[in-house]
Amino acid sequence: MQTPLPTRCLSEFLGTFFLVVIGCGAIAVDVRTLALTHVGVAIVWGLIVLTMIYAIGSVSGAHMNPAVTIAFACFRKLPVKDVIGYVPAQCLGALAGALAIRSVLGLDDGLLGATTVKAGLSPLAGMAVEAMMTAILMFVVMGVSTGAKEESITAGIAVGATIAMEAFVAGPLTAASMNPARSIGPALASGHLTDLWVYIVGPILGAIVGGLLRIAIHKK
Repeated sequence: MQTPLPTRCLSEFLGTFFLVVIGCGAIAVDVRTLALTHVGVAIVWGLIVLTMIYAIGSVSGAHMNPAVTIAFACFRKLPVKDVIGYVPAQCLGALAGALAIRSVLGLDDGLLGATTVKAGLSPLAGMAVEAMMTAILMFVVMGVSTGAKEESITAGIAVGATIAMEAFVAGPLTAASMNPARSIGPALASGHLTDLWVYIVGPILGAIVGGLLRIAIHKK
């Protein structure tokens, strides 16, 4: 990547900030108004990922997700020094986004979109769901990315559609985070830390598995 690392870290901060403001904001708005429904929230998540890929994909790769960043580094598609910059930027962006929602709506609307294991699942089962969903996501991401950059014309559509589909399916179970930063930000801003480890361990493991599966069928 030729763009300087500080610029790329700023890109990841802003991308993750917008991701949480719109995605978690949709959850908070739906709790207050019932206007969006689960289907609407899932679509919003897919659309914000799609648009951010087109907005910043050529700058930083539009990871907006520590699990994706760590997996790319594991497969030598991203230097470790970039991970050290990207991951804090993503987490800070998510926290800033959650605090922005809190400043407008307070803490009563869906805990700022904080994630928790639902539908009677155990935390371990919730981790398995997050791992499986993130494995699928990473499988798709590696299929449409160039190195560690999601910048092809089809990347936004493919990844955004994957996020939306997985939100439809796993949203009622675990909120379909698939993203440690997306969970950490609202958790810290709301003080709701229950099951947070599920959303850190599950996505990171899942992203690595998804990458391995992609490599197994198509080395590149």
